[in-house]
Amino acid sequence: MAIRRILTYPEPSLRSASREVENITGDTVRWIDDMVQTMYAAPGVGLAAPQLGLDQRIIVVDVGEQEEDGSPGENLVKLINPVIVESEGEIVWEEGCLSVIDFRAEVKRAGHILVRGYDPDQREVQIEAEGLLAVALQHEIDHLEGRLFIDHVSRLKRDMYAKRARKAIREGKPTARSKPAGGEI
Repeated sequence: MAIRRILTYPEPSLRSASREVENITGDTVRWIDDMVQTMYAAPGVGLAAPQLGLDQRIIVVDVGEQEEDGSPGENLVKLINPVIVESEGEIVWEEGCLSVIDFRAEVKRAGHILVRGYDPDQREVQIEAEGLLAVALQHEIDHLEGRLFIDHVSRLKRDMYAKRARKAIREGKPTARSKPAGGEI
């Protein structure tokens, strides 16, 4: 397992839809393990493969507590080719993102969802979620479609963030995540 570099806005590949995983291989499982380790090290509660530069529909989410020994908690979700098959209601949650440095905003999402996908053992799984788990799953699935959470905020806030990010790049500030994020999705 390895901790990988997390791509950050305005990296163009974050805006591309990911390809479906056709075969779950040993390489797929190793990538998932790297994603989990990277998510915990960041620290975050979710991570999508495109955030690491991998053009595949894979997400990991853990909205629970990590074990004291650093191993994944019992709430760890690893999903391949996830799809939201049902959604209802509404929830507003303050979100952040490991790929959108130093920005948080309230986002409106479905309050209750049903997600279908595959686990690393090639078994179909369904997850019914609400609250933070529903938010995190929707956030990560958005990444697979080339969408960022800032696409859900007002144009004014999005433009202000884009301007700040461009300025940081001009000033030579790192665009890769180099410090802990503090629990972003």
